[in-house]
Amino acid sequence: MANNDAMPWETLLTLPASVVRRYGRFVVADLKEPCLVLSTSARNGGQVGHVLHIVNHQSCEGAGHIERARFITDRGQEAYHDGVCDELGLPSDATVVMGTAANMQYAALSTRQDDDVMVAAVVTAGVQTNATCAGDPAGWRETSNGTAQAAAVAGTVNTILLVNRPLTPAALARTVVTMTEAKSAALQRLAVPSCYSSDLATGTGTDQFCIAAPSRGDRPLTSASPHMKFGEILALAVREATAEALRWQNGLEASYTRGIFHALGRYGIKEPTIFDELGDRMPASELELLRRNAKAVFYEPLVGAAAHATAAVLDRVRHGTLPESVARDAVVQQAATLAASVSAQPDRWVEFRTQLHTSGASDPKALILDALALGWREKWRRR
Repeated sequence: MANNDAMPWETLLTLPASVVRRYGRFVVADLKEPCLVLSTSARNGGQVGHVLHIVNHQSCEGAGHIERARFITDRGQEAYHDGVCDELGLPSDATVVMGTAANMQYAALSTRQDDDVMVAAVVTAGVQTNATCAGDPAGWRETSNGTAQAAAVAGTVNTILLVNRPLTPAALARTVVTMTEAKSAALQRLAVPSCYSSDLATGTGTDQFCIAAPSRGDRPLTSASPHMKFGEILALAVREATAEALRWQNGLEASYTRGIFHALGRYGIKEPTIFDELGDRMPASELELLRRNAKAVFYEPLVGAAAHATAAVLDRVRHGTLPESVARDAVVQQAATLAASVSAQPDRWVEFRTQLHTSGASDPKALILDALALGWREKWRRR
């Protein structure tokens, strides 16, 4: 077993019942009193009462780390768990472990308190390559021969949630629901797209969590419902920490998400291909000018507003809020706003709507590209 004391640990958070520390690829929460722990850990997972340490660690890099992935797979989850604990000098039978490609230096902490109830959330998060919406097509299947993998994935939201008051088993289970809803709310606020469908993401395919609350004490909390103050503060802590972790790991701060690629990427408007797709819609000189000023144009606030509005309309059509019969007209109206915003000529909205309506383009992506080209062309055309 490794010498844990030899590592120069940094203390991130000190609470009455726990201490959170970090070194290199590891974040560890040490529990100073007996706790009821609920976790997704491969070993000691589920609801247990004997855990003393919670570990979150970077188990691999986010892309191309095939050798490391093979190392973990070949050893198996149980043996890998033991290896992590041995490296940290922790007892494997009293430790729960989470793994991720996220950098532990980006771990985000948020604490909240109401009266004598305190919660602390410690989150690492990455969503760029593995974000999913619940119900998306899956690439893995458990069979009698084990787990069949269709594709490698990376990107995970890992949450450590520490509570200072005892919870009934029912309240502990409800905490998972509220915590998960809070994580999804953070992704919703950032309009994180699924990597596997046209929907907004609700999480990733490899999200993990560990919740710890004292197992002894007077008057255990009986509900983590959002109607209860405990539910409110745990949700706020998780939401804040998730958003902060995404800000550092993926650069997903709110202002960045205004761009058209973030808003409309799930409908085919992608940064790597947009100039090729606009190439047959405008002269080469205009395209080059747009290329040189792309960030100023594609991240302009009103352009971003129109792009997000367009995505919202397309979502409503897909989900049946709006009838398919009005889909094209609804998209044309939003595309006209997009063109007017790019051109900085909102007074020409009716004119742009008419042009786009008669353009012949039928699918939403073509209408959006036509709107971008129209707006850019008209911005500098002398009237």
